[in-house]
Amino acid sequence: MIVRFPKFNFSQVRAHWSPNAEFAQKFNAASLVPAHVEPYLLKVMKLAQEKLVPGTSLHREADIFCKQEMQHMKQHIAFNRGLHDQGYEGLKPIEAKYAADLERYLKTKSLRFNLAYMEGFESISAAGCHAWFEDYVPFREGADPEVDRLWTWHLAEEFEHRSVAYDVFHAVSGLGPITGYLYRLYGYFFALVHIGKFSRKAGAYLLAKDREGMSEEELAASLAREKALGKVQLRGVLKMMRVIVSPFYDPAKRAEPKGQSAYLAAMTPSRVSGAG
Repeated sequence: MIVRFPKFNFSQVRAHWSPNAEFAQKFNAASLVPAHVEPYLLKVMKLAQEKLVPGTSLHREADIFCKQEMQHMKQHIAFNRGLHDQGYEGLKPIEAKYAADLERYLKTKSLRFNLAYMEGFESISAAGCHAWFEDYVPFREGADPEVDRLWTWHLAEEFEHRSVAYDVFHAVSGLGPITGYLYRLYGYFFALVHIGKFSRKAGAYLLAKDREGMSEEELAASLAREKALGKVQLRGVLKMMRVIVSPFYDPAKRAEPKGQSAYLAAMTPSRVSGAG
């Protein structure tokens, strides 16, 4: 794992950055998540690091994890700013509720709970990498290269550091194999429902704004595209869920999405160092 600093220019990016507007808006809703969950993850991981032995490989991996997530957060905040400016101001109260939930978890929930939520989110994100590199290729055709590159880099790194939150959870939670497995499942499903509820609400708002003033034919076509996308998404979620809920689950052994490591390897040294 290494920290990369790719540069993006979102100044000309439109909300409908994919020819499939519904796909674009679903990912626009998903882009709101890192802006709020990544700061939360950084705080949780820093608390966990206080309980890890300094200088160990896991402590070092947690450092890199935090630095990668910091870059993801910064880039998605920059992208989201443009989204707000394009007439989607109604996202802000939806985001505020999600951010408040995460802040409340930090203040009122145990470190064990927050570690489980973090691990659940990371399991979801690594699964998203498979979908992006494999299932969503047809939806990405003709997409704005800046947004496509943002998500490709982000999700490739999510898969790259897929084991860190899992390993930290098991190292710090103080649970045995069976109770650790059950609590991990609790964190996964809690995060899946919580994040899913937020993303669906944001996505519904975005699509509702788009559909204002549509003709009956345009609305029918939009709904049909959304339904087709939903089937692909659900199929991918269920496929990954079967892997994640297994008592023998080990993120380090998850199959690599097609092209994931090749993409990261092909990133130029300047993009890794932040020079270009």
